[in-house]
Amino acid sequence: MAEQQVKNKMSWFRTDLAIEAAEMVAARPQEEIPGVKVDRTEENGISVNRVSVLNEEGQRRIGKAVGNYVTLEAQGLRKRDIPLQDRVSQIFTRELANMGQFQQEMNILVVGLGNWNVTPDALGPRVVRDLLVTRHLKLYTPEVLGEGYRSICAIAPGVLGLTGIETSEIIFGIVQKIQPDLVIAIDALASRNMSRVNTTIQISDTGINPGSGVGNKRMGINRQTLGVPVIAIGVPTVVDAVTITLDTIDRAVDKLIKQNPEESKIFNVMEGMERDERFALIQEVLEPYNENLMVTPKEIDTIIDDISIVISGGLNAAFHPKVQKEEATKYMH
Repeated sequence: MAEQQVKNKMSWFRTDLAIEAAEMVAARPQEEIPGVKVDRTEENGISVNRVSVLNEEGQRRIGKAVGNYVTLEAQGLRKRDIPLQDRVSQIFTRELANMGQFQQEMNILVVGLGNWNVTPDALGPRVVRDLLVTRHLKLYTPEVLGEGYRSICAIAPGVLGLTGIETSEIIFGIVQKIQPDLVIAIDALASRNMSRVNTTIQISDTGINPGSGVGNKRMGINRQTLGVPVIAIGVPTVVDAVTITLDTIDRAVDKLIKQNPEESKIFNVMEGMERDERFALIQEVLEPYNENLMVTPKEIDTIIDDISIVISGGLNAAFHPKVQKEEATKYMH
């Protein structure tokens, strides 16, 4: 019975964040979930959450693949707080390096997933635009490049609607040709909580499913499909309208009943409805949109530019020891 309630709860909300999936399953904060380990720390105003899905039971309970997920969260990322962005980028560099275990002679392929014509989905291509790519220099003019740089190549393959080709098929073909040691895929995600939209960066070693955040089921980009390790980096840029509406109704019902218990007949009726009944009601209202109405802040253009710089800067520092050294020297002064 309890497991069925968990499944129902998970079906109400669409989220790509492992920390949110764990929070939804846990009945109360700090509750342990079988097969899942959660560790939370705070560093200079930045929340660092580590979720490890240890086995199949943990995977079944929170709906996330077995592996490791690190989430960095800072509300100030929405506000063009440059010192905060620098701190986030430094922590991002450290966490990515720890997960990737980069070796000096590694050949790394970075894939910027998403549609560059749709701003909330343009994170991947924007990050790729600002990367320091070096594979061609390593191959043809290594003496010009010098020491302290790894072999990095990158591509923004577009989306199925633009190319007519499954993104995973494009990447598989490239992987077969250049044989990288590691693939890093960057994509926009979906959150169930508006406070985490554009304030959160997730790093995971489980790969990614392009389009999953907006309900599009595509072939996965992971070790099983590509034959090489895949690290996924994502930022939630949208939230499902059903989620916002359901949360609003829940809060309105609770607040108005407490304020005017005698005059809140309609809210008393709503309070008597099961949560899945409320969910079905919202779905009926949103039926013209096929339950696929996503919401993003109006400042999304500026936010995507800022976060893409945070991620690309963190990637460049994690990839290239020389860049990391220069960045560390800059912050010392």
